Amino acid sequence: MITVYQDKSFTFITKSPPASVLLKKAAGIATGAKEPNEEKVVEVTQKQVMDIVKLKLKDLNATNDEAGFRIVAGTARSMGIEIV
Repeated sequence: MITVYQDKSFTFITKSPPASVLLKKAAGIATGAKEPNEEKVVEVTQKQVMDIVKLKLKDLNATNDEAGFRIVAGTARSMGIEIV
């Protein structure tokens, strides 16, 4: 994220990768499901999801790990990834 001010100074903030990219990497797949509500592509463990939450927690709109887990789990569900 780059913010440029009127005096031509700027700030540069790097953020963590998107949750979908981290989920695909954890699951070892290239793409998600074409129809996620009918087709499940792969399974990931709760531990893998919690590792992603710990990495992304500062960038998520969540106050604790449980809320962050629900956010990442929703992303996984929309990609056709099942959490076991």
